[in-house]
Amino acid sequence: MWIVRLALRRPYTFVVLSLLLLILGPLVIFRTPTDIFPNINIPVISVIWTYSGLSAEQMTNRMISTFERSMTTTVNDIEHIESQNLSGISVVKIFFQPSVNIGVALAQVTAISQTQLRQFPPGTVPPVVLIYNASSVPVLQLGLSGEGISEQQLFDYGQNTIRAQLATVQGAAIPYPYGGKQRQIQVDLNLAALQSKGLSPSDIVNAISAQNIIVGAGTAKIGQFEYAVETNSAPSTIQALNYLPIKTVNGATVYIHDVAQVRDGYPPQTNIVRVDGQRAALMTIQKSGNASTLDIISRVRERIPAVAASLPAALKITPLADQSIFVRAAIAGVTREGIIAACLTGLMILLFLGSFQSTLIITVSIPLSILTSIMIMSALGETINLMTLGGLALAVGILVDDATVEIENINRNIERGKDIEQAILDGAAEIAIPALVSTLSICIVFVPMFLLGGVARYLFVPLAEAVVFAMLASYFFSRTIVPTLAKYLLKEHSAEKEEQKKRSRNPFIRFQRKFEAIFERMRVGYRGLLTDCLARGGLFVALFFAFCLLSGLLFPWLGRDFFPSVDGGQFKLHLRAHTGTRIEETARICDQIDSTVRDLIPATELGSVIDNI
Repeated sequence: MWIVRLALRRPYTFVVLSLLLLILGPLVIFRTPTDIFPNINIPVISVIWTYSGLSAEQMTNRMISTFERSMTTTVNDIEHIESQNLSGISVVKIFFQPSVNIGVALAQVTAISQTQLRQFPPGTVPPVVLIYNASSVPVLQLGLSGEGISEQQLFDYGQNTIRAQLATVQGAAIPYPYGGKQRQIQVDLNLAALQSKGLSPSDIVNAISAQNIIVGAGTAKIGQFEYAVETNSAPSTIQALNYLPIKTVNGATVYIHDVAQVRDGYPPQTNIVRVDGQRAALMTIQKSGNASTLDIISRVRERIPAVAASLPAALKITPLADQSIFVRAAIAGVTREGIIAACLTGLMILLFLGSFQSTLIITVSIPLSILTSIMIMSALGETINLMTLGGLALAVGILVDDATVEIENINRNIERGKDIEQAILDGAAEIAIPALVSTLSICIVFVPMFLLGGVARYLFVPLAEAVVFAMLASYFFSRTIVPTLAKYLLKEHSAEKEEQKKRSRNPFIRFQRKFEAIFERMRVGYRGLLTDCLARGGLFVALFFAFCLLSGLLFPWLGRDFFPSVDGGQFKLHLRAHTGTRIEETARICDQIDSTVRDLIPATELGSVIDNI
C-alpha cells in the first residue's frame, strides 16, 4: 500500500513518468531491430574444403573423415558434426554446446584445419572457416543481366564491383555471386603445332611460370632522388602473354601464339542462373547477426543507384525475392490485430462500466504496459518480431484486469459515501493481494518456456518475456498511475446525478442500462445453472471428463508442423536430376518446367521466375 500512498502524495511524479514512457517508447521502437523471427544464436562453425576435380567419395575418404576424427580430440564442447560432400567441395558443420566460447572454438577449429592441411593430398588449399548463424538468412536477391554483356562480365561485375561496394552496408553479408561464368585466363593448346615444334604442354607451363613473375626490386638512389625499380616481368595485358618466348629451335624463337592461344575465358560452368528465361548472375544479400532485416534491405536499395552509376548502362540490377515485403506485412498484420484488440477491450470496458472516466483510466495502462515491455526487451537485446508482437497482442486483453478490478472496487467504495482519496486507499488495499496473486499466476504459466532448449528456446522465450514484462508493468501501473488518475477524474457519489442518469434520454446511457438489465438476467440464469451443477456434482464431473476424452479423439486428425502455414507471395520448386546428369541437360529440364509454369500462371500474376541450377 505504500506505493499507492506515494502515488497520491506525489501524483505529478507518476504522471511525468508516464509521459516519459510515451516519449521514450516510440524512440526505442524505431531503434530496435525489426525482423520476422527472433535471433537464433545456435553455436555452429562451418569449414569449407575445396579440391577441384576430386569426387565426393574421395573428398569423404581422403579428407573429411580424417578431419572429423581429428576435431573430436582437439576441439572442446562439440555437440555433433555434420558434413556434406560434393564433387570438389565439402562443407563441415560443427555444432557446439550452448555454453561454448565460440571465439575459442573458432581458434581451435582453425588450428586443427591448418595442421590437417599437410596430411591432405598435395594441392589442397586452406579451408574457409566461418561462424554459422541460423539468423544469417537471405533477405534480398539482386539479379544481374543486360543486353550485350557476357556471363563472364556479369560474374566479374558482381564479384569485384557490386559486392565490394555493398559489403560496407551495416548488417549485410554478401557471398560470391551465383551463376555467370568465373573469369579465367586460359591457354588453348594447338597440339599439332606443339608436336611439329618438338614441344610439350609442360614447356608452355614452364615458359609462362618463368616469365609471369612478380619480384620486389626495391629502390635505387641516384643523385638527389630515390627511384622505385620495377623488374617485374608480369605482362599487363592478355595479348602480351601470346608473345612470351618458349624456346629457340634451329635459331628461330617459338612464341606462345605459335603453338597456343591465350584468351579471356572461363572454366567449365557448374552453376547456371536464369532470371525470366535469360542467363544472369544472382547476388544474395544475407542478414548478419542482430541487424534488422528492414534496415539492411533499405540500406542496400539506397546504395544500388550509386553502385549502378559506376557500371555500364546496359547492366541491370534487379531486386528479387525481397523479404522486407513479407516482414512488413507480417509485422503490420500483428500490430493491426493488437490495436483492434485494444480498441475492442476498451469498448467492452466502457460497455460494462458505463463511465468514460473509468474507461479512460483503465485503457491508459495498455499502451504504458506495452511500451514498458518493449523497452525492457530492447535493453535485453531482443528484436521486434512476430513472437514478441504476438506475445504483446496476447497480453492486451489481460493487461486491463488489474486496473479494471481496482477501478470497480474504488467506485464501490465511492458509492458507500467515502471521499475520493479514502475510497482509493481502501479499494486498492482490498484487492492488493488478490491482484498480485492473479498477476503472478498468469506470469508463472510462461515460466516453462524459459526451460526449453534448442531452436524452440530462441523462438518462445521472447514471447514469454513480452507477456511477463507487460503483466508486471500492468500491475505496477495499477498501483501508481491508476490511483493518480482516479484522484483527478472520478467524482464523489451523488444520488441526484444517479436519478438524472436514469431519466436521461442519451442513447448511449439508455443502451448501457438495457445491457445491464440483460446482463443481470444472464447472471441470474448462470447462478441457477451453477446451483444445478453443484446439486448434481457427480453427473456434471462425469459429463465433463467424457467431453474431454471425446475431444482427445480428434488428436490424430491434427496436423503437425513447427510453424503455421503462411503465404509469402512466392513458392519454390526444388528439382533433383539423376546423379551425374550434365548441367546442360539439367538446364534443358528446367527450361521445360519454366515454360510449363508460365503456361499455368497468367502473366499478370507472375512476378519473376528465377532458375538456379
